[in-house]
Amino acid sequence: MTKLKLASLQDEKPVKLSVVLSAALHRDLVAYAEILSRESGKTIEPSKLIAPMLEKFIASDLQFAKARGVERKPNPKPAAPESPTSPPTSSAPD
Repeated sequence: MTKLKLASLQDEKPVKLSVVLSAALHRDLVAYAEILSRESGKTIEPSKLIAPMLEKFIASDLQFAKARGVERKPNPKPAAPESPTSPPTSSAPD
């Protein structure tokens, strides 16, 4: 199975835009839609890929986020579990 950057499409209220694509980009978009359709088992129109691809691109552009003033916060690492063999730590006198 191919690991595509686009895994699924969000179903939200769209804003209609008109764009002009080069023939080569359109062919790539059609090919991408065909591969994604095979992998998902659903028919996907190439035009439905444009918005999610742009979203992925913008979300991954660190310089854009920096210029926009949006800081990406890393996911916090989970705390390491305590070892069952380690002695309890207490500051209370015995």
